[in-house]
Amino acid sequence: MRDEHGIQAEGLVREFKGGIRAVDGIALQVAPGEIYGFLGPNGAGKSTTVHMLTTLLPPTAGSARVAGFDVVREGARVRAAIGAALQEAALDPLLTGREHLRLQTALHGMTKAERRPRTEALLERVGLTQAADRKVRTYSGGMKRRLDLALALVHEPSILFLDEPTTGLDPQSRNGLWAEVARLASDEGVTVFLTTQYLEEADVLADRVGIIDRGHIVAEGRPAALKAEIGRPSVEAVPCSAGDRAAVAEVLRRFGRPVPGSPKGVTVRLDGGEEALADVVRALEAEGLHLDHLQLHAPTLDDVFLAKTGRSLEGAGDEAEAEPQPVSA
Repeated sequence: MRDEHGIQAEGLVREFKGGIRAVDGIALQVAPGEIYGFLGPNGAGKSTTVHMLTTLLPPTAGSARVAGFDVVREGARVRAAIGAALQEAALDPLLTGREHLRLQTALHGMTKAERRPRTEALLERVGLTQAADRKVRTYSGGMKRRLDLALALVHEPSILFLDEPTTGLDPQSRNGLWAEVARLASDEGVTVFLTTQYLEEADVLADRVGIIDRGHIVAEGRPAALKAEIGRPSVEAVPCSAGDRAAVAEVLRRFGRPVPGSPKGVTVRLDGGEEALADVVRALEAEGLHLDHLQLHAPTLDDVFLAKTGRSLEGAGDEAEAEPQPVSA
């Protein structure tokens, strides 16, 4: 399945009616066989980027090549090389899982002799063999996402786009999908472009991540390297008495800059790193402040986002990423 080109974009822009730039001049490069995590809050431009790279939306400006083909001039060749499981799975509730796969294999021009073994292999791969003859309307959210992944893999694509594939899934379903995505990249060399707003998902799966905010890529690199840039850990203190929160905050401000944390506690980025923790404890004891909870947190991708944008990623942007009317060319 491995291709020799991966994904390249340069100066990619998508402008909607009213001059709204959902994607504003981004550049990215995804190597063949790499899992690239595209991380950001709702409305940041993740889905719009995927829609351009999969030829569902034409760019307003800039260029992109997927599997070596231009997304504007060679759209049909791009679509032949990729698989895509987008946020809304296009499934018919009245068809069974097996019927969906048989239809998809037929649409891809497979012979009858090819359809049955391919269908059975994919059902087994995504763990739906026992539920294959049930109508999709009886499937759980996790089962629907796994079927959607199987449909995206019917034609053995070299590049796979997954747009927030685990949103709303229970932990077991999420872990199962993570395992399959990791296997596709490691065992079959599939290039995976994964959009997500979940920090853990990007940390677990991605070889590299790009963090997008308001249409711009604000950070890019390996998760460990990005977190190493931040360097300093944070400490979170939750007082036994809610009335002591202001006093705890006053003490902790001596040791670092406040950052978002638990609403019941106070969190600061420690200027002195882990070594400052003992001084924090002594200072709180000197003020007679008793804690219900004290925890040291290693840097996270959310800390990277905070450092680059001045706000927290988790919980940011409650509005869904809209697709306004495009500006006429």
